[in-house]
Amino acid sequence: MNYLFHIAIMINIYIILSLSLNLIVGSGGMLSLCHAAFYGIGAYIGTLLMLNLGWTFFPALVCAVIGTALLSSIISVPSLRLKGDYFILGSMGFQSIVFIILYNWTDLTRGPYGISGIPAPSFFGWTVRGLPLWFAFSTAVMLICTTFIVLIMNSPFGRTLKAIREDELAAGSLGKNIPLFKIKTFAIAAGFAAIVGMLFAGYMRYIDPTSFTMMESVFVLSILIIGGAGNIQGPIIGAVVLVVLPELLRFLGMPDAIAANMRQVIYGLAMIVLIRFRPQGLLGEYKFT
Repeated sequence: MNYLFHIAIMINIYIILSLSLNLIVGSGGMLSLCHAAFYGIGAYIGTLLMLNLGWTFFPALVCAVIGTALLSSIISVPSLRLKGDYFILGSMGFQSIVFIILYNWTDLTRGPYGISGIPAPSFFGWTVRGLPLWFAFSTAVMLICTTFIVLIMNSPFGRTLKAIREDELAAGSLGKNIPLFKIKTFAIAAGFAAIVGMLFAGYMRYIDPTSFTMMESVFVLSILIIGGAGNIQGPIIGAVVLVVLPELLRFLGMPDAIAANMRQVIYGLAMIVLIRFRPQGLLGEYKFT
């Protein structure tokens, strides 16, 4: 039963991550490969505030969201001048820079040794302990985040963002401040990623830079490519499929060493087939071209 709770908690984490990236990719039409960087920045900001300054979980969470949203301008402002493949390369560069800083700034982040003993969320004298409580807490956080993202996507802001995705020149001719919309989109998505970072840090009680690598950014983008982008149901079904799939391979009796490689093969084949025959993914509306 604990095993199922763990899988469900990881699904909740990746649902929020993929939905937040969906704001950039599916709604904004900007293919980003640095979402794990925002995820990691949020985790480290919150963790360091709790351990070094004695902050509790929720004040640290607020600061992590604000800090990560502000740092997102490092990639969002250059994105105003970069288009297409150049923007993708720029986002990859940002992801690499963040990983290098987290890995080598050992005085602050402890680098490859990681940070352990991260406090669990606590409020009104109640601490989240045990997998059933963590499942309930992560589900509540996922539902709250999903609700806010739905409201954003259905708001005038979200509709304008889709208009910019479809025809940036036409949206600009109608008086829309395209640079400001892009910067706000990155800030909002980074803020949600920071929430996931804090949730992951509190759940695992340990973080290190290897949890926030380029491969993690590719994995979250794979969720959108396979599940679909531009709406709500695509990222959700993509997160469920890509988290559950590796666990199904275990039940086939496949050794872990082979299952890990086979998982990558399956992901790659699935993306190739979908991009060729169904570029909007399983349930998405935005076509990857």
